[in-house]
Amino acid sequence: MIAYMSSPGLAWAWLFLAGLLEIGWAIGLKYTEGFTRFWPSALTLVSMAASVLFLGLALKNLPLGTAYAIWTGIGTIGTALLGMWLFGEPATALRLACIGLILSGIVGLKLLS
Repeated sequence: MIAYMSSPGLAWAWLFLAGLLEIGWAIGLKYTEGFTRFWPSALTLVSMAASVLFLGLALKNLPLGTAYAIWTGIGTIGTALLGMWLFGEPATALRLACIGLILSGIVGLKLLS
């Protein structure tokens, strides 16, 4: 089973899941209110640990620089978009264009790996 969990075909799936969990813990930080609320804090910490675990699984088959950049890029894009949607952060054209540049970097790294 361990060999299956670290196969090259799953590395990108693990990385994507790690990125989604990074979004979860970044957004979760807002709801912890400085880690003063138990359940949001617990869920945020679990998301942090799971995100790093799945990143580690992905790193068994992906280059460190590529995986780390994509992991943080997924987290950055998702957190920025959810910040706009959930917290009313500005969604200016320039901000969205910059998010698009991050996305293009992720796609480029994926295509070159």
